Amino acid sequence: MDAELQKRAARIRLVVFDVDGVFTDGRFYYGPGDLELKAFHTRDGHGIKLLHEAGMRTAVISGRKSEAVTRRMNELGVGDVMQGRSDKLPIFNELLARYELDAADCAAVGDDLPDLPLLQAAGLAIAVADAHPDIRRAAHWVTPTRGGYGAVRDVADLLLSAR
Repeated sequence: MDAELQKRAARIRLVVFDVDGVFTDGRFYYGPGDLELKAFHTRDGHGIKLLHEAGMRTAVISGRKSEAVTRRMNELGVGDVMQGRSDKLPIFNELLARYELDAADCAAVGDDLPDLPLLQAAGLAIAVADAHPDIRRAAHWVTPTRGGYGAVRDVADLLLSAR
């Protein structure tokens, strides 16, 4: 880890994640009626728990609404779960105010263009390995793992190793 990345990562107190394409592989599975299924990686869940044990807050801002996301984030103890919110920057600013943080104290993790304003505002911008090229270019760091396959754990490992 280079010195600039280490400096940014060591300061982080809040990590804001997108869901689809970050916690999941970005695909949607539809069944009969309103059934929607999502797959979450167990290592990502453990990464969230490690962040919490280290005293970091986590939040999710997603453009879509999903009962599966609500259930999984509740299981993991993610404190702020905002869904159905495509304009993510105002929510990010609300979180900063609520927790009395500077943008430099926050990391944002995303995979596609709706996440770009959030990544541009955060002190540490992180893209998953298979993110859109514009998102990878905007990132201070790109995970070695694709979204849905342990990329959230990569983020946790980076942040914890910087402390």
